Amino acid sequence: MRILSGIQPSGRLHIGNYFGMMRPAIELQDKGDAFYFVANYHALTTVTDGELLRQATLDVALDFLACGLDPEKATFFRQSDVPEVTELAWLLSVVTPMGLLERCHSFKDKTARGVVSNHGLFAYPVLMAADILAYQSNIVPVGKDQKQHVEVTRDIATKFNNLYGEIFVMPEPSIREAVAVVPGIDGKKMSKSYDNHLEMFGNEKELGKRVMRIVTDSTPMEDAKNPDECTVFELFSLFASNDEQEAMAGRYREGGYGYGSAKKLLLEKVGEFFEPMRKRREELEKNVDYVEEVLKKGAEAARMDARATLDRARTAVGL
Repeated sequence: MRILSGIQPSGRLHIGNYFGMMRPAIELQDKGDAFYFVANYHALTTVTDGELLRQATLDVALDFLACGLDPEKATFFRQSDVPEVTELAWLLSVVTPMGLLERCHSFKDKTARGVVSNHGLFAYPVLMAADILAYQSNIVPVGKDQKQHVEVTRDIATKFNNLYGEIFVMPEPSIREAVAVVPGIDGKKMSKSYDNHLEMFGNEKELGKRVMRIVTDSTPMEDAKNPDECTVFELFSLFASNDEQEAMAGRYREGGYGYGSAKKLLLEKVGEFFEPMRKRREELEKNVDYVEEVLKKGAEAARMDARATLDRARTAVGL
């Protein structure tokens, strides 16, 4: 089973990235042939500072390795180190109907939030399709909001295969429904774009401030509260054991338990959870040469697979 997933270096990663994509991907590295990459080509649609992009790319690599990605089990690389993917994206582009891209929610959502519309943003699903299809991927761990892009990939692959023969396998999205959408401090989907995120390895003081800003209702402390309608409890549940969840839920329902106390307990759990990873990241920061070597070796392995797929596609279309 071939597993493929990537993550954009468009800023410091947050707990939504971890639970929505990173942890599922890391767990899958033991269950198949895993290919994971830092999607710096995709980040170019919104990041225009070259030095910032280089640092953000390194930061994502550090985060992923610190969180448990094992380069002995998974092929880990920078997207831009596999140029075959961009040529494949063009071959896919010429069979991709405009209407298919016009229906993509991601483009509509980003432009509605004020992101400048450009061809890269519009054609993002085609490059994503190339990322997936280049390695003949079977499983794609994605957040719920990215499911449509995998469906678009399947549509593009079907179109290409119908025209030129069976070149690509059909990928399937892998989504954990329980954590498909991690809420931000305002209750909406956690996203750097919404500035409602909680960083995994950010400044601890700033993290504390953001946790205390989590939006709650105006129920008085002495009154009973509904844990199923509380963002604090929903986030706490990501880190807590079943017994800990039941204990907090009980306090909510009994009354006499304020949201401030729940937020402090959430902050404590977040710190405990990421502390071993934070220490591992600090160690990796002192050995950037090792990280670069991991990415280089990963790219070499990835290019072999991508080249084989591209050669088949080029031959099929007449190049």
